[in-house]
Amino acid sequence: MTIKSNRRAVLAGGAAALMMPAVARAQPMRMRVSFDNQQVVYQLVDNPTVRDLMSMLPVELEIKDFSNNEMIVHLPRRLDEGGFEAFDDETPGDLCYFLGWGNLALFHGDYTFRDDLIRLGHIEGDVAPLLHKGTYPVRIEMI
Repeated sequence: MTIKSNRRAVLAGGAAALMMPAVARAQPMRMRVSFDNQQVVYQLVDNPTVRDLMSMLPVELEIKDFSNNEMIVHLPRRLDEGGFEAFDDETPGDLCYFLGWGNLALFHGDYTFRDDLIRLGHIEGDVAPLLHKGTYPVRIEMI
């Protein structure tokens, strides 16, 4: 085989890999949050903070209302903050890690990024389950 033929084979293999559906290359990371007969699923981003969160799952904690736009979950320990990256496209349904208290923030309403949040993912579907008021035991697990 000549160098030229070898180079073509390598390029053809790389092109074939790029044409594979994204699903075949990497499975999405998904997390389920279940409480009081409510359930939400989040598509997670890939960053050090998310990977640290995943290392403690499954976990059973407590979820409660906070303010008028989010529910929160206090974690058993602080997470790696290596996923910090400023963003300006805040939207209801975002899952974030609040640096100040070290808790998860599950936003169901509008909010503003103020250099104190790490985005972890976004809800799949409707935010309606997060409007279920109260304080409840919660189970968080990867699916």
